[in-house]
Amino acid sequence: MFNTKKFGAYISKLRKDRDMTQNELADQLNLTRQAISKYEVGDSFPDISILMLISDIFEITLDELIKSGEPTQGEAIILENIAKGKVNIIPNDVTDILNIAPLIKPSVLANLASKLENEGIDINHIINLAEYLNDGSVQKLLENASFDTINEELLEWLIPSLDERSKQVIFGKILDGELDWHLITVLLPYAEYFISHIEAAVVEGVLPKEALDAMREGVVELFKKQGN
Repeated sequence: MFNTKKFGAYISKLRKDRDMTQNELADQLNLTRQAISKYEVGDSFPDISILMLISDIFEITLDELIKSGEPTQGEAIILENIAKGKVNIIPNDVTDILNIAPLIKPSVLANLASKLENEGIDINHIINLAEYLNDGSVQKLLENASFDTINEELLEWLIPSLDERSKQVIFGKILDGELDWHLITVLLPYAEYFISHIEAAVVEGVLPKEALDAMREGVVELFKKQGN
């Protein structure tokens, strides 16, 4: 897994070996001294777009620079391609994306994740990526997601960050039988307009009659939420 502290320590070593101050390096990168200081202690990571410039300044290869952070092979390939401006990268493993997601711009991360959409990314991975992706990207992943491991706790964590379309996708999977209908108690407080759809689904036999009791529980939570 990529280690920003080891990467930062390597930047610090390169700078000191060149007898450069943090201010001097900052001037060459058009950054502040404070930014360089944060890079060197591993508190932050440079925009990937300037990795090429850093490697040029210290006359090392981009590969050597990236590998100073001890990435996996997949992470190294992704970071190097992004640094070179290549966007059509097909990741071999979603975990490689997860590990370096905080280092990548949302638009680039969305492009990477989209390559895996049709493979049915596990919902746990989408939850981990949601913090770094915009709502539209999360929605696209949800449409083809594998929900085998989802439970009430996971959905409760995920749903406040979802847009309306994403909530509809989840509700549709409940109606299709892909998700446990008990999850409507979690979904309803964030999407009260599903009440009539739930009632209709029970009448049509799509959902069991017990779903009405679950819906009432959801309505109670909805009122509590509105009261706050």
